[in-house]
Amino acid sequence: MSYYVKRGRGLSLDVRAMADNRLKIRERLLGTSTQPGVYLMKDRLGSIIYVGKAKNLKKRLSSYFMPSRRGKADIKTQALIKSIWDFETHEVRNEEEALILESKLIKQYRPRYNVSQKDDKRFLMVKVQLKERFPRFELTRIRKEDGAKYFGPFVHSAALKGTLEWINREFGLRTCRPKLPGENDYKHCHADIIRNCSAPCVGKVDEEGYRARVMEAVDFLEGKGKRSRFASLREEMQKAAEQLNFEKAAKLRDVITNLEKTLSPARAFAKGRGVPTTVKPLEDLAELGEALGLRRPPKVMECFDISNVSSTHIVASMVRFLDGLPDNGNYRRYRMKTVESQDDFASMAEVVRRRYARILLEARKANEEYLEHSQEPIVEALWRLGDEGKCPIMLPDLVIVDGGKGQLSSAVAELRQLGLQQMPIVGLAKQREEIFFPGESEPLLIDHGRGALKLMQRIRDEAHRFANGYNELLLRKRMRESLLDDVPGMSVTRKRALLEKFGSVERIKKATAKELMKAEGIGKVTADAIVEWFSK
Repeated sequence: MSYYVKRGRGLSLDVRAMADNRLKIRERLLGTSTQPGVYLMKDRLGSIIYVGKAKNLKKRLSSYFMPSRRGKADIKTQALIKSIWDFETHEVRNEEEALILESKLIKQYRPRYNVSQKDDKRFLMVKVQLKERFPRFELTRIRKEDGAKYFGPFVHSAALKGTLEWINREFGLRTCRPKLPGENDYKHCHADIIRNCSAPCVGKVDEEGYRARVMEAVDFLEGKGKRSRFASLREEMQKAAEQLNFEKAAKLRDVITNLEKTLSPARAFAKGRGVPTTVKPLEDLAELGEALGLRRPPKVMECFDISNVSSTHIVASMVRFLDGLPDNGNYRRYRMKTVESQDDFASMAEVVRRRYARILLEARKANEEYLEHSQEPIVEALWRLGDEGKCPIMLPDLVIVDGGKGQLSSAVAELRQLGLQQMPIVGLAKQREEIFFPGESEPLLIDHGRGALKLMQRIRDEAHRFANGYNELLLRKRMRESLLDDVPGMSVTRKRALLEKFGSVERIKKATAKELMKAEGIGKVTADAIVEWFSK
């Protein structure tokens, strides 16, 4: 029994010519939102090559395809424009959210045309530990699981610092560092004298009264009572101006500006599932299920990609999407055990075999008696048991392999050996985004503007990123350790002992012979040889 139905060709589209693709992009631009947001530029292979933010998405994206832009742009921008084959937009509520989301996506995808924001710098947040007797507000860049209350992130750091200074002064909150300040700390502090602090350290306000001030400040940072505060500040500023006290009016104007920038609503976007987007995952799933003729929209999807930059490290990735969004906790990466050369077909066969043999093993352990006597086809049984929460790992509704007929055939052969031939599986070839089916020579082409294909591209791109990241990690590790392999007389045991002792090759290079001899199994002759080798 097959879970595919006959597919129509109404979605087919020839996108081979660049001119046709540019025309298609211009048509898509007509329906693009004019709201703030972030856009992702993609190349022919669907890889994200640039992430940008915009106050008006439609206006910003349109500027890339104006002939005048290409002539005036610098070399890097010209190269970017020539490489753009597709785009995706993420609509947000304001410019602050756009900046936060742009930074998050650049760090996640590391596009080659984004030359900045690839570091690990984070936006500032405000933290208050309400468990303390006399809580105080602090600035931090890292959110920890420490029971504290966090606000932010905040895009405008200068405005945030000015806002926090005003809040501390307005609500009489302490800024001193001791967790439990006392009379000795009060002697060295002038905040009370200039009326910037309510001085709980010496009892000028009791613990309950101070905590009430803190909670009032917390409410304000959450936006409660914001309108009345702003109205009061504007009224005070107007009176100062009328009394010709322009210095005070200017200070109040700056306070209002800082508060407006800081308290404008902006979300923190969590990795994967927390990114708001114009893409509608559930609609894309329904469309994909219909296009591929599946029994239902593919709630669980798994995609495989092989990364074999060199024969030294041949690795694979398996990424899992749940309800059309990344299920990061169930990603898996593999190093090939049976494949020693660059062979995508054999590598795909090995990783598919390992993944679904594991799922079968876990399912049989948990449902041994039922599966042994059931007359139900194994794939249907595993789907049903998964829906009932009785399978440790749910069998996917759809498997996607990155590649064409060869990779697909290798994967299908392994599924057949495992008795899982009824499980829907397709291959997605990058050049024209062709979708191949088992036993069929003609591929399916889905319009590049449709959500069904975009969903497949997202999971394929994620599998590619995850596989390449693992390969790069192993390659960097290999490069660091390979220098030791060239040292005369170096064995695996000695190399391990040196790395355990010194932690890195760089430290080994700087060590003296006497220091090297402290590592287990390293004698004077070997230590002298290492020093001499690195000195050359």
